[in-house]
Amino acid sequence: MGGLQGSRARDRVGEPHPDEPVLPPALTRAEIEARSPGAAHTLTGDVRLHAQVWSPLLGRARNITVYLPPDYARRPRTRYPVFYLHDGQNLFDGATAFVPGQEWRLDETAERLIRAREIEPIIMVGIDHAGPHRLDEFGPVRDARHRAGGLAHLYGRMIVEELKPLIDRTYRTRPGPQETGLGGASMGGLVTLFLGLDFPNVFGRLAILSPSVWWHERAILRRVDALPRRLPLRIWLDIGTKEGHAALADARALRAALVARGWREGRDLAYLEAEGAGHSEAAWAARVEPMLKFLFPPRQGSRRRALGLSSRGGGGPDPR
Repeated sequence: MGGLQGSRARDRVGEPHPDEPVLPPALTRAEIEARSPGAAHTLTGDVRLHAQVWSPLLGRARNITVYLPPDYARRPRTRYPVFYLHDGQNLFDGATAFVPGQEWRLDETAERLIRAREIEPIIMVGIDHAGPHRLDEFGPVRDARHRAGGLAHLYGRMIVEELKPLIDRTYRTRPGPQETGLGGASMGGLVTLFLGLDFPNVFGRLAILSPSVWWHERAILRRVDALPRRLPLRIWLDIGTKEGHAALADARALRAALVARGWREGRDLAYLEAEGAGHSEAAWAARVEPMLKFLFPPRQGSRRRALGLSSRGGGGPDPR
């Protein structure tokens, strides 16, 4: 991924080896908006686009959008956890969303929470879906009824073997599994859990919104049931109460399966039934804040400074 056509300019992380693949040059937010001046863009903060990043594993290209936290440019020695998310078209920009104007507002919400020190500063990476190949890449196994699926593990290898190394070389990341999240909704929620179970040494934090548990006769439940023990994964799981009785029952069954394998609600598992919420980008946007707060809570010192307390102990005001 990144192919041979990418620029070798890097974000002060280090010079690549001449044979290393690199990401294509990033477009800035202003350049993204200038490409389609008539579109109703909704980007916020430092958002960059790496256009048409090629994957040798999957044999196709897709856009990769990167959000950088507010202090990224001011702190050149700081490294950040990374949150990878599927369906990148719907995450940051209403101009590219499936339903025009309806996006997750990840950039707006993360920007606000980071500035308020309610979450840790993070890098977010939106991975565009592959259009007509979306169900193939997100389906863990082939689903006969939909005649699609079966490429999810290969899609996961694309993220792990191609994209993540490029992101880690281009941006100042903390690359370990406990610093790396993966998330998505609907089929993106399903593939998130599947890849979390496949690659627990890569992804340690999972955001599973309105997952398509129904895929291939609820195969994901059998996968969880087959686990010998809980894996070191911090999981956010949710569903809207207006997504239908079957979807609600499936989400509850998935929660029960995770608990049976050792996940503990309130510790490494958060479960939410969003009252009145349907199956839409707007519904998922409304749950971004609690999801980010659970998966990427602030480090203790940052939270204490936000409350006016000294990080060196004691309950008085911070003299700084």
